[in-house]
Amino acid sequence: MAHRHAVTGRRAALAALGALVATGIPAAAAEPTPAPGPLPSAARTLGADRPAAGLLRAMERDLGLTPEEASRRLVNEAEAGTRAGLLRNALGERFAGAWLRGATSQELVVATTDAADVSAIEAQGAEAAVVKQPLRDLRAAKERLDAAAARVGTAHTPLWYVDVPANRVVVQATSRSAAAAFLEAAGLDAGNVGVKVAAHRPRLLEDITGGDAYYIDGTARCSVGFSVTKGEQQGFASAGHCGKAGAKTTGHNQAEQGTFQASTFPGKDMSWVAVNDQWTVTPNVKGEGGQDLQITGSVQALVGAAVCRSGSTTGWHCGKVEQHDTSVSYAEGRVDGLTQTTVCAEPGDSGGPYVSGAQAQGVTSGGSGDCTSGGTTFYQPVNALLEAFGLTLTTAEAEEEEPAPQDAAAQTWAAGRVYEAGATVTHAGVRYQCLQTHQAQGPWSPVGTPALWQRV
Repeated sequence: MAHRHAVTGRRAALAALGALVATGIPAAAAEPTPAPGPLPSAARTLGADRPAAGLLRAMERDLGLTPEEASRRLVNEAEAGTRAGLLRNALGERFAGAWLRGATSQELVVATTDAADVSAIEAQGAEAAVVKQPLRDLRAAKERLDAAAARVGTAHTPLWYVDVPANRVVVQATSRSAAAAFLEAAGLDAGNVGVKVAAHRPRLLEDITGGDAYYIDGTARCSVGFSVTKGEQQGFASAGHCGKAGAKTTGHNQAEQGTFQASTFPGKDMSWVAVNDQWTVTPNVKGEGGQDLQITGSVQALVGAAVCRSGSTTGWHCGKVEQHDTSVSYAEGRVDGLTQTTVCAEPGDSGGPYVSGAQAQGVTSGGSGDCTSGGTTFYQPVNALLEAFGLTLTTAEAEEEEPAPQDAAAQTWAAGRVYEAGATVTHAGVRYQCLQTHQAQGPWSPVGTPALWQRV
């Protein structure tokens, strides 16, 4: 896979990737879990029932859906995210992940390590999968691979992640011997790991509406991700490999635009640019046919959900989320915590926005293939970017808020703070648990947003 940033005037071919998978940990015995309370209308709360026409057209084209199927899929995915969050909280340590299955019906599947939970899962309208390893143990195995990657070279093991539907960790390698050496360095049992072999590896695609082109120091081109603010300063989020702190940018019209304030690459692939007073941030992303799509939040989509990408080279394309928390070893260095998708991209698309419905998902990092033959891409999740740099996403519904400090686990809810699924807060004297990872928006307080918060 490759990063999506291209040198002006030339385009580079993208490389393909490979993967490897690991499992193993006993299931914990537990009492049957009571079914969570009634499901709120997440679709209405999160705006999935009011999709932009351009978004639907792209989903029809890239996912082979009818207009009715595309609309229904967005609503189903929003509702499924809330169901998955309720069940995550109810199952606790037995939770083994959730994902969506099927092209149009989008059935929610929730995994547990205890068969006694099946009835509770089915009571929420989801299919139950009983597996061996809880999600926490799969993540622990991946963390061992992350640690090993800091000690040994990963030129021949460019990709590893937790494959939630398969209940295992996956690593892609250029050969089985390279995979075996990586697993040995991580101290993982090769018998519990599936290996996918591929000859190619990801690389970077380098060439204030999300998806617009911008230029770095007059030599390279990337794509704007999402509009953001930090206090009174306006700007936009993009990929870290697009430019270093201090680099100057010009806009799609070649007018002076701004300066990179912070940039992280490798490790993560995130950056943000502060713009001058000639530019104004908007909640818009350039969609199908150049029409704008308004962003209303940053609720993280489930594996299997539809996701669309905007870029200055190839425009608007859609696919689905394949994996979260993927580690990719580019020639320029390793990046952790990326999301893998089936969306195509090409050089110059780097930094551009990924959207699920009206929810911001991330900025383009890299990939393989192209938009003629198809491909795979990775994005840097936007919530991690917002949290790392203390930024507030510009949305159509939210008030402008300065992000609150990311302090203790039990804390008072505050707009602008990024909350991970499972986090606990207090609001108006009541405790709530987060159902879906997101940056809190002013109108989305726990008491009024049951799609995102469960009273505990």
